Amino acid sequence: MYAARRYLMCPPEHFRVTYSINPWMDPDKPVDLPLAIAQWEDLRDRYRSLGHTVEELEPRPELPDMVYAANGATVVDGRVLGARFAHAERASEAAAHRDWYRAHGYTEIRKPDHINEGEGDFAATASWLLAGRGFRSSPLSHPEAQEFFGRPVIGLDLVDPRYYHLDTALCVLDGDDIMYYPPAFSAGSRAVLARLFPDALIAEEADALALGLNSVSDGHHVLLPQAAAGLFGPLRGRGYEPVPVDLTELLKGGGSVKCCTAELRPSPQP
Repeated sequence: MYAARRYLMCPPEHFRVTYSINPWMDPDKPVDLPLAIAQWEDLRDRYRSLGHTVEELEPRPELPDMVYAANGATVVDGRVLGARFAHAERASEAAAHRDWYRAHGYTEIRKPDHINEGEGDFAATASWLLAGRGFRSSPLSHPEAQEFFGRPVIGLDLVDPRYYHLDTALCVLDGDDIMYYPPAFSAGSRAVLARLFPDALIAEEADALALGLNSVSDGHHVLLPQAAAGLFGPLRGRGYEPVPVDLTELLKGGGSVKCCTAELRPSPQP
């Protein structure tokens, strides 16, 4: 169902690739910072043009990956499960996100005991909280999330390091409608996905490699990388409207539309 959403994003003012913590990152490839900022601003402005609210998190110069705001927390039913990052390079981002939520009216905020990287590895459907594991988030974060949110958590094993977070291999379109790339998952997890989502949109390799599943849907519009053109027709066939965007500079850090976008479900009550 198409409805106005509220998102949290962080400008890439200090974005750079000086280390490698995923297969997409290559410190030898220069980042065009003005272009990265322009691409990010275009994404932010597209959300606003569609009627959505975009809040902005203040970037910090010592944290170049803060632009990937989806990793900082998971918000469901107004409750905030904070992140605990797997790599030291990003560890301080977690506190910055918790501080933002406290300052913006959220009262149920949990500092996690176990490693999870926010919406990188948690995806909320109408019925379940899908939870990735294998490269970043700990399996122990799954029961922690289930207890905190009171929603059934479905653990999914990621097996291809190029799809190191769940949000690089799976996107929730609306309700319990999803799209995903099966080879990113273990055989058992593929069987679970096929059973729970028999009508899911299955992505081809070329679109997955373009990070086409690192997308954001408001229930009608699906904002996704413009290079994932093979998804446009299937999405339209299901009644969605693809909105291609260019985030090629931010792809150099291993993220695209979803990585840059945390969804606030819902806003806290005044």
